[in-house]
Amino acid sequence: MQCQPRRNEEHQKEMRAVQDSMDVLNGKWKISIISSICYYNKRRFSDILNDVVGISNKMLSKELKELEINQLIKRTVLDTQPITVQYELTEHGLTLKTIINNLTEWGIAHHKKIFEQ
Repeated sequence: MQCQPRRNEEHQKEMRAVQDSMDVLNGKWKISIISSICYYNKRRFSDILNDVVGISNKMLSKELKELEINQLIKRTVLDTQPITVQYELTEHGLTLKTIINNLTEWGIAHHKKIFEQ
């Protein structure tokens, strides 16, 4: 795939769209959190915490709130003892599935290229 040349106004619109996307998915953790939820469909807080190596409870809580504000995930409190909180991608969040899959494939290929030459 080759990046296609665009007229200046089209290019500016596309650059704004990329920046908007990056603003929503910014930081070290959001894509990993989305990937964890995407892979299993529904995840508990502790499951995501175990999947995303190196993230703290406080940071995971902050990132989940931001993802919820941006309508990418849905938080459900289950009526269990003790109370269980479950996260899943919203319909809007599910639109990221292709991007997550592409990032995964690219990451595997990149790792092979760099470390298995």
